Amino acid sequence: MEWVATADDPIGMLVVQKFKRERQTHSGVSSDNAMVSEALNYLGIRYRFGGSSPDTGFDCSGLVAYSAERSLGLKLPRNAAEIAQQGISVAKNELKAGDLVFFNTMGRRYSHVGIYLGDDRFVHSPSAGGVVRVENMTMAYWTKRYNGARRLDNSLMASARAAN
Repeated sequence: MEWVATADDPIGMLVVQKFKRERQTHSGVSSDNAMVSEALNYLGIRYRFGGSSPDTGFDCSGLVAYSAERSLGLKLPRNAAEIAQQGISVAKNELKAGDLVFFNTMGRRYSHVGIYLGDDRFVHSPSAGGVVRVENMTMAYWTKRYNGARRLDNSLMASARAAN
């Protein structure tokens, strides 16, 4: 299922155009961009608590886990706090596309997760009534709640492939 950008989502349209250009100029998509590209396919899919597929809808960790499995063959835990224990910690000024970004949105650390896109933007499934969308991490709401980031390292991916 390919997501189609619409005029009522100008940021989504710009992000999709940017990644399509990058795909055309690079031979192949890096594993980081593979996860970004996968997640961007689900823009506009409704939020659903406990949701883990485009058919049922996604919650934040459902979107991340589904995108990681489809693009990297990596099976992640099913909640943001457990996902926050995967990979390696990354400083905010060293974020790369495909890194996982974590926020405290429910009064506890690592209660929300999204996928970093670059340019201070991330894709996530926000909350009840919302849809998978791109947001800017420099917005006051996200800046106050930022908890850190993790990079899914190659050893995780290698062990996931070995287990298949």
